[in-house]
Amino acid sequence: MREELVSVSSRSMTSTDCMKPTDLSAEKKGLNELFFFYRRKNWRNRIRFLLKRNSSKSILDLMKNRSYRPTTGDVNQWAQSLDKLLSHKYGNAVFCIFLKSEFCEENIEFWTACEDFRTVTSYKELASKANNIYEEFIKSEAPKEINLDFHTRNAITQSLKEPSATSFLAAQRKVYSLMENNSYPRFIHSDLYKELCAAARKEGKHIKS
Repeated sequence: MREELVSVSSRSMTSTDCMKPTDLSAEKKGLNELFFFYRRKNWRNRIRFLLKRNSSKSILDLMKNRSYRPTTGDVNQWAQSLDKLLSHKYGNAVFCIFLKSEFCEENIEFWTACEDFRTVTSYKELASKANNIYEEFIKSEAPKEINLDFHTRNAITQSLKEPSATSFLAAQRKVYSLMENNSYPRFIHSDLYKELCAAARKEGKHIKS
């Protein structure tokens, strides 16, 4: 399925990957925290800051193992493809923070929701999650409305009558392509990623010594 998402061509996309902020004061606070994060010198503090800004239980559980840190190899792999970045727990968290700084975190949140949606086996739960995703990301003026063309949005609306695991697949592919061809390249060239590379190298030297 990931290969299907990666193969989507960016030429089919005509919309932008970021939405305008709905709460400038809150986002400004988030940006200030992000810039503070840039200035952190200690790798452990960097990771703790990421976890504070991203409440994923899986990441919190992973951090209980203090012996684990993203290696230089891990961080370098993030630059190989968006798929490698999203499949890494820390990489996914860092990318979320970067998207927050660009006011388009709804893209990664929708993509993640779709990944979870496709694992549901109970039809009752599937229908419930489909409605939740529609209300949060798809419908006009949704709290985290993603940028979709009319055809894709309408197809999702019609599919809600009998939702299936593929109800949001077309939209997920479009959002993945947007991130892959817009936000992801900017992330790889960002100060945030460069800081993380430098921190991983420093951590590696410290462990070896």
